[in-house]
Amino acid sequence: MPRPLLALPLLAVIFTCAGLPAVQAASFDCARAQAADEKAVCASMALSDLDVRMATLFEVASHLAAMGQRGLLQDDQRAFLKERASCGADAACLAGAYDARIRAINRVLQSIYSRGPF
Repeated sequence: MPRPLLALPLLAVIFTCAGLPAVQAASFDCARAQAADEKAVCASMALSDLDVRMATLFEVASHLAAMGQRGLLQDDQRAFLKERASCGADAACLAGAYDARIRAINRVLQSIYSRGPF
């Protein structure tokens, strides 16, 4: 049985050789990153991790929220993306924006969970 630590680099080589993109951490395609904020997220594992966490929570909240609340959640997400863009490449600003957005989405999820069971 192959050792897991050896398998990961091998998978990256297989994906690259097959013309498939390597696994990336950000929730968006870093190869298409144009803006300073996007490039900064792609260049930083910490920011990339925050991006993936936020995107995952947003996806869950979007599926659980009622239609009206879903629209508000999407509006807030667009506002977040504008705020993130205004940070440019400032990592501290980006981390703060992600932290605030994650807290906001968690509040939405807590509100939904409090009305359970499902």
